[in-house]
Amino acid sequence: MIDLRSDTVTKPTPEMRRAMAEAEVGDDVYGEDPTVNRLQEKAAELFGKEAALFVPTGSMGNQIAVKLHTRPGDEVVIEERGHIFNYEMGLPAIAAGVMMRPVRAARGDGMLTWPEIEAALHVNQPYYACPTGLICLENTHNFGGGSVLSADETNEICENAHRLRLPVHLDGARIFNSAVAQFETVANLSMSCDSVQFCLSKGLGAPAGSMLLGRKDFIDEARVWRKRLGGGMRQIGILAAAGLIALEESPKRLHIDHENARRLAEGVAGLKGVRVDAEKVQTNIVIFDITGTGQTSAEICAKLKEKDIHAIPFGPAIRMVTHCDVTRGDVETTLAAMKKILT
Repeated sequence: MIDLRSDTVTKPTPEMRRAMAEAEVGDDVYGEDPTVNRLQEKAAELFGKEAALFVPTGSMGNQIAVKLHTRPGDEVVIEERGHIFNYEMGLPAIAAGVMMRPVRAARGDGMLTWPEIEAALHVNQPYYACPTGLICLENTHNFGGGSVLSADETNEICENAHRLRLPVHLDGARIFNSAVAQFETVANLSMSCDSVQFCLSKGLGAPAGSMLLGRKDFIDEARVWRKRLGGGMRQIGILAAAGLIALEESPKRLHIDHENARRLAEGVAGLKGVRVDAEKVQTNIVIFDITGTGQTSAEICAKLKEKDIHAIPFGPAIRMVTHCDVTRGDVETTLAAMKKILT
């Protein structure tokens, strides 16, 4: 099977499995798991943050950040296709009591500029206006096709936000892909953000887990909310051991996923009825419009599935994601199957 639905479908490497089997563990609710403690220290060091916290999922990490940065009744400014707004099951309203203020980015990659954000803010407004409490960024932007936000762009947004005493949270689920694509460090891409979440279980290939980073007092409070949300998982070093391998080894090979995604984009761009700008594919996500094929995305994905190739339909488009379990040969097999389906 060739699984291009997401980079969440990866299997642990043999090295990860060995590390998991041999992991030194303790009760993390008491702060006594040495392996997860090492993972948290390593992540904080890589990002240049004071502290880090292992959380079961990226959604939990994001939602804890939203909760801690805001007060009930606040608004959160976010790009309208952002993951926190669209795919975290309305938890900002449930857990934090906040409203989302979605803003459409003028450029097609989903990345907001400061002027676009500024126009949506409610700061020093009449008392009956819902006040802005937080700005959320996403890097890479999932439904922007894996697009990247530069360090300069991030810094500009954060500097202006901080002048208005507004915090900025970065959903960096795939920030290592962004760093590799830009020949940058994750620290430079996130240094001005007040908090950052990144996933171990996406491009880095670990079986589960994400990290939330920020100031020490922020992470201390985040630990409380992790427990409230059911994220106190005791001997979690078994998973943290795989996370350590993911942090140390996986970024070295992410360029391969990017090269495979570009090849995939170039291949589908040549198919009748398909629209995609392969030059804009920067990381490991390829989203292409199939409106001109005369078939629906669901129909095409069903035909691919018959050939043991899995992809996800999104309205008039299809998303394919490359990862460590997808080879160049798999990409060529997929392109050959697409050609037959669309002939």
